[in-house]
Amino acid sequence: MDKQYLIKIAEDFVENSEDNYISKEIAISENVVGMKIFGTPIFAFGSADDEYFTLLKQPSAIGEHFMVPKEWLPQSRTVISFFLPFSEAVKMGNRMEKSWPSEEWLHGRIEGQAFVNKLCMNLKSVLTNAGYCSLVPALDERFWSNNHSTQHKTKFTSNWSERHVAFVCGLGTFGLSKGLITPKGVAGRFGSIITELYLSPDKREYKNIYEYCSMCGKCVKKCPVNAITIENGKNHHICSVFLDITSEKYKPRYGCGKCQVEVPCESRIP
Repeated sequence: MDKQYLIKIAEDFVENSEDNYISKEIAISENVVGMKIFGTPIFAFGSADDEYFTLLKQPSAIGEHFMVPKEWLPQSRTVISFFLPFSEAVKMGNRMEKSWPSEEWLHGRIEGQAFVNKLCMNLKSVLTNAGYCSLVPALDERFWSNNHSTQHKTKFTSNWSERHVAFVCGLGTFGLSKGLITPKGVAGRFGSIITELYLSPDKREYKNIYEYCSMCGKCVKKCPVNAITIENGKNHHICSVFLDITSEKYKPRYGCGKCQVEVPCESRIP
C-alpha cells in the first residue's frame, strides 16, 4: 500500500459519496439542494517521530497537553494529514453574504465536518483491513477540545490540533486569521489519521510558521467583529463570542468563515 493508493481512495470517496452533496432532506433551503461541499483533497505525510510534534508541547505552541503521535498509538510510524477545500459554491455563497455565514457555509461547516469524519473513518478502515493498526485522534475517546468548555484551564486549545499537525506534515503555514494556508488555500477543513504503516515523510517546503501569509490585512477587514489585527493576529475570544451568536441564530448549525473568503489566500498560496 502506497501514498497514491490512499490518495486515490480518498479522491473517489470525495467525488462519489452522497454525503458530499446536500440532500433535499437536510437542506436549509432550496437554494443549496444538490450543492457539493468539497473539491479534490490534498495530502501530506509526516513521520510519527518528527521532532516538530514534540515542539508542539511547548507553551509557546500548544502546550504539554498536546499528545504526540506515539502517545496516541505507540507503534505508529506515519501521520496522514489532508485538506478538503470547499467547493466554489460554498466559497461564493459566503462571499456574497457580507455579515452573517451563508447557507452554503453553514452546511460546509457542519455537514462538511461530518463528511471529514466519514472520510477519516473510511481511510482508517482501509489501513486496518490491510493489517495496519490505525486511529483517528479527533474521533478517539481520549480527544478533547476546549473551545467551548472549561475542561482545561487554557481556553481555545485541544490535545490534537488538525492545523498544527498539517503544518508539521507539510501542508502549509499559518495566516493572520490562524487558518492554515495550503496550496489550495485556507477555505476548507482538515483531517488526519495515525497509522503503523510506514509511508515516506514529505518534505516541508517552508521554515517559518507564517511563511505563506503575505500579511496583506484583507482578513482583518473581512472580520465582521474586528477579531483580527495586523499587530496581534486573531483574538479567539472575540471570534468565539460571535460564533456563539451564530449558533443561537442558526441552530443546529453555526459558523462564520469571513476571514477565509474574498482574501488572497482563499484558494491558493498568495
